[in-house]
Amino acid sequence: MADEGFPVQQQDPPGLTTRMDPVPDHGEHSYRGHERLASKVALISGGDSGIGRAVALAFAREGADVAFTHLPEEREDADTTVGLIESAGRRPLAIEADLRERTDADRAVLTTVETLGQLDVLVNNAGFQMARDRGLEAMSDERIDRTFKTNLYGLFWLTRAALPHLRGTHGCIVNNASIQAYEPSTSLLDYAATKAAINNFTVNLAAELGPQGIRVNAVAPGPIWTPLQPATQPEEKVANFGTDTPLGRAGQPAEVAPAFVFLACQAEASYVSGTVLGVTGGKPVF
Repeated sequence: MADEGFPVQQQDPPGLTTRMDPVPDHGEHSYRGHERLASKVALISGGDSGIGRAVALAFAREGADVAFTHLPEEREDADTTVGLIESAGRRPLAIEADLRERTDADRAVLTTVETLGQLDVLVNNAGFQMARDRGLEAMSDERIDRTFKTNLYGLFWLTRAALPHLRGTHGCIVNNASIQAYEPSTSLLDYAATKAAINNFTVNLAAELGPQGIRVNAVAPGPIWTPLQPATQPEEKVANFGTDTPLGRAGQPAEVAPAFVFLACQAEASYVSGTVLGVTGGKPVF
């Protein structure tokens, strides 16, 4: 599969899975669980599609009940994710929420605990980018606000609301960072800045919460084929997406999800905290 891009295609943000060519692999036919998250409850922001869907599926097949947030316009993708969680024999909970609103973030955590009974794992995955225009001068206030509120404010608000519940279970937090924190693209100035901030947040919060038995880590994906790409990248970028990695191709969401499972699993990652784990196709994460 080396040096393979994708057919030219475009969508409006946030993008839908069924309109992608090819449709991403979330592990529907490949992921096999081993009860590593049995009896756990996870909340995943942006779990309707892409990496979030792959993580939701993997967590469910590992024995966890899974709540996830999605935007109203992502209902079609959310319904599919609900079906995948149910097919794994676990309880799904789709929560319509715009994490740019603090009240929605608080409600997502409260609804998860009230409906599923507890909260053990928080995955801060929701993110926004836009790379169809270039340069700081071209960035509107609306774009900057959307990027920072989705990627950072939502993360802070969800984590703050989740902490009282995670303390009760010695739970863990896994954040979705990015290769952009290490190799920033000029067209993603705002997005890359938020991902660098997420790395700092991860290490800093791990130091704060370690004495309470709560682990905090992050995964830094490289170029992964998700709806965000055709919805936010120019056509020429989509056509060559991922071909600049040492492995010569983009990754699939199914190839990222196991990293989240490892970091969420107390038995396997009990002494792992404050770490950013790269899943980048060979791009360096340091």
